[in-house]
Amino acid sequence: EHVINYFFFVAEELRQIMAKMGFRKVEEMVGRVDLLDMRKAVDHWKAKGIDLSKILYQPQPKAGVAIKVSETQDHGLEGALDHKLIKAAKAALAKSPKPVQISETIKNVNRTVGAMLSGEVARKFGHAGLPDDTIQIALTGVAGQSFAAFLARGVTLNLVGDANDYVGKGLSGGRVIVRQPDGVKREPTENIIVGNTVLYGAIAGEAYFEGVAGERFAVRNSGAVAVVEGCGDHGCNDGGVVAVLGKTGRNFAAGMSGGVAYVYDEDGSFTDRCNKAMVALQPVKAGGEGDNVPQQRSLSVESNGMGDMLAFDAERLRILIERHQLHTGSARAKALLADWDKSLGKFVKVMPTDYARALLDMKSAAQVTVAAE
Repeated sequence: EHVINYFFFVAEELRQIMAKMGFRKVEEMVGRVDLLDMRKAVDHWKAKGIDLSKILYQPQPKAGVAIKVSETQDHGLEGALDHKLIKAAKAALAKSPKPVQISETIKNVNRTVGAMLSGEVARKFGHAGLPDDTIQIALTGVAGQSFAAFLARGVTLNLVGDANDYVGKGLSGGRVIVRQPDGVKREPTENIIVGNTVLYGAIAGEAYFEGVAGERFAVRNSGAVAVVEGCGDHGCNDGGVVAVLGKTGRNFAAGMSGGVAYVYDEDGSFTDRCNKAMVALQPVKAGGEGDNVPQQRSLSVESNGMGDMLAFDAERLRILIERHQLHTGSARAKALLADWDKSLGKFVKVMPTDYARALLDMKSAAQVTVAAE
């Protein structure tokens, strides 16, 4: 209500200014650079001598040429791959959903694949979505930007190939997998498989990448679970649970205010690439209280109870790597699991200090409440 009231005042003042200038509509002012007064801008000593006349020159448009937005853009949505996916997933989108499996090829001109399909899921079933793997989509090729954007719960996109920037943007409970083709002779921990800013704004779901991600991996990730075999600069901030099975770039965890990350630090150099302004680095300890207890086999940060996550790092990390191997066939995951005790000793846990303190405080408060009852 305060914001609405503020904009009423803005609109009222704008109408007063427009009235003084002789305008009734905002669109009448578009392109009227002749009415701009640049004297105040160039009176400052830093701007002395700057001539803006060429920038503010008003050309005479040719007949039929608009100087403002006058027609809508054609975004080519009619040709989007999601139309085929929605049609093929008809049985899963019915009142009594039935599992479906779909196979398609994909090219880098196919952008935001999965978003329109997820919109249909949300429209029919809300944020709760569908049971896991109700809609399984196997794709082969190279995905364009924002692959698996806003992917809904119950939808799994399994891509054999690689993908551009913003994979899993706004991930909303679905599962996205990107893995290299069988028989390819390349080392996944040394090759990029997904682009920059992967999982930007993700709130829930799982992501498994058999290879290295670009810069700003899992930034603004508030709840997704992810495994990657390396990442570029500025990886991880905010939340979720992330396991990095290879090297990171510089400035890892800058601004990290929530969640937890586990980084495989084989040569002990990770501390030099981590921004420790807001986080603490700890070894991942085995045999914590409750480890290997089936009911505690959870991936999420808070699901084991507030604060209890501090005791289940080794178990959670192993589950992450097991699932990564299951979904991608990762050779790195297989090798780490084969010699688990040794591998575990080389993982570093990255966790925000204030976040860890808050979880412990919440746990203590909950225990006091229980005791009082």
